[in-house]
Amino acid sequence: MDLFEYQARDLFEAYGVPVLQGRIADTPAEAEAAAAAIGGTVVVKAQVKTGGRGKAGGVKVAHSPSEAKEKAEQILGLDIKGHVVKRVMIAQGAQIDKEFYFSVLLDRSNRTFLSLCSVEGGMEIEQLAVERPEALAKVEVSAVSGIDKAKAVEIAKAANFPSELVEQVSDVFVKLYDVFVKEDATLVEVNPLVLTTDGQILALDGKVSLDDNAEFRHEREEMERDQLDPLEAKAKEMDLNYVKLDGEVGIIGNGAGLVMSTLDVVAYAGERHGGVKPANFLDIGGGASAEVMAAGLDVILNDPQVKSVFVNVFGGITACDAVANGIVGALNTLGDRASKPLVVRLDGNNVDEGRRILNEFNHPLVSLAETMDGGADKAAELASK
Repeated sequence: MDLFEYQARDLFEAYGVPVLQGRIADTPAEAEAAAAAIGGTVVVKAQVKTGGRGKAGGVKVAHSPSEAKEKAEQILGLDIKGHVVKRVMIAQGAQIDKEFYFSVLLDRSNRTFLSLCSVEGGMEIEQLAVERPEALAKVEVSAVSGIDKAKAVEIAKAANFPSELVEQVSDVFVKLYDVFVKEDATLVEVNPLVLTTDGQILALDGKVSLDDNAEFRHEREEMERDQLDPLEAKAKEMDLNYVKLDGEVGIIGNGAGLVMSTLDVVAYAGERHGGVKPANFLDIGGGASAEVMAAGLDVILNDPQVKSVFVNVFGGITACDAVANGIVGALNTLGDRASKPLVVRLDGNNVDEGRRILNEFNHPLVSLAETMDGGADKAAELASK
């Protein structure tokens, strides 16, 4: 679960990370009151879980409470990369001298923790990593020893912090790692971490991702979360592993690895058909029943963005005939609501029987594919039309 910026700020404060005052507001009037309570210059910041807020007009400076109200009116309701702003944070202003970057994250590829750090903060770290990789220090962090004072100093020196700042920033690194471990996070990022003109080190903008698998260890029931897309909410009720994407080809597969591969193959095939992309990730699982297949199709076929569906199943625990019966049952249940073409590729356990069932069903929307690549190409072609 990704936190909103204001939640990250509050979390940092609880662990002694130096932050400025911040108050949330859901209306322009609340923004005005918050600015008056904080006093002086404030920054009105859109609370959405996406980057590029500043470029999209979601971050504005206000020099008075009335101006904060005006800026909040401009930001609330703004659409930033598909995220509609419903809340702003009124943050205390700061006189910034220099901007830095620090993060600690779970590095799954190397099965360890990793710290990224740079004396060039404020910009998107992905851009810095591409344009000036030498400016980004990458330091492995042991899950056993973590980031103590000595390790924090090592990170600061690797990032080329001025010697007079190493002691101060390393203390902050230790506290940020404390957040990372004790809150069961997979990412704790500060961009920018700033040096103010009066010599303070402050975390101005935080990004925190928490591990959902560790929720049983925390009391987070009251924590504000993004409202799920209606289709994602429906899939969750059905215990489906579903993630909505922004393409046109609906994807159903059994097993996360197969589904991920299917996404790649469809995206590659889509380049030949006008840039068509996958519309979702949906894994019905290795032991999925015919009922689960029907539920999955029900979710995807109700997505207005979907133009075609690619069902890619390798029969193992779930035999191909059960999958085929699930498709037949789903289409019979949906009736006229099923108006999008389905390309089905079956292989593995009981594949001949599965194909026989679908051939005899002879539904005008269903076509069979012999291979994964062929099915992806056919689905992309149908979506492009």
